[in-house]
Amino acid sequence: MLEAALNGARTSEEHPAIPRTPDEIAAAGHLAVEAGAQVLHIHAYDPYGHETLAAPYCAAVLTAMRQACPGVSISLTTSSGVEPDPARRLQLVGGWIDLPDLVTANMGEPGIAELCALLLERGIGIEAGLLTLDDARKFIVSGIAARCTRVLIEPLDESPATAVAHAAEMERVIISAGIDLEQVHHGDGIASWAVNRRAVERGYGIRTGLEDTVVLPDGRLANDNAELVRVAAAMLASKQPR
Repeated sequence: MLEAALNGARTSEEHPAIPRTPDEIAAAGHLAVEAGAQVLHIHAYDPYGHETLAAPYCAAVLTAMRQACPGVSISLTTSSGVEPDPARRLQLVGGWIDLPDLVTANMGEPGIAELCALLLERGIGIEAGLLTLDDARKFIVSGIAARCTRVLIEPLDESPATAVAHAAEMERVIISAGIDLEQVHHGDGIASWAVNRRAVERGYGIRTGLEDTVVLPDGRLANDNAELVRVAAAMLASKQPR
């Protein structure tokens, strides 16, 4: 499984091709799907370029994405980086009028249990984000795994070796707890490719895109989301049975 994370909190200084308007995000999503992405993860922005969970802006980007990428699962963020107040976040998500297929819900964030209960009540799929080993343990204790769509193993360490080691340990903890959810692995920056490679070797899905990394495996700046997805798709294809 190959997921593309198209934008996120990165600035235009980090990469000039970060899509922000609904039309830009939809166009980037279309190209990512053509390159091999099966799920698209996005962040919505207000007219001032700020990330937002507000219903009108989330609905606008979802409408544009569905027109450009019919039949493709769309995942929105619920990150506390967008809205740090748990009560306000709950209010905003509760006010969504156009619902995504999925959201990412980071298990280590305050108020995540209440948010997940609301998401499930509204019929929105949950990609459970595990950024640390402590997140993985909290996820197990929460008892929510059986109701999630998949788990995202996403160590954010800068060092590729450290990120891979953390991904391996989170995987071990999840498997030892008897959780057999689909796993999708990714990291941040150049380390994301090391995490991706290990995941492919282990038979898991991977995620890439300008939210996760702006560089290719050799350190060169990627042209856009589609180029990152093509590299990830080739990585997956190289491990398919012949």
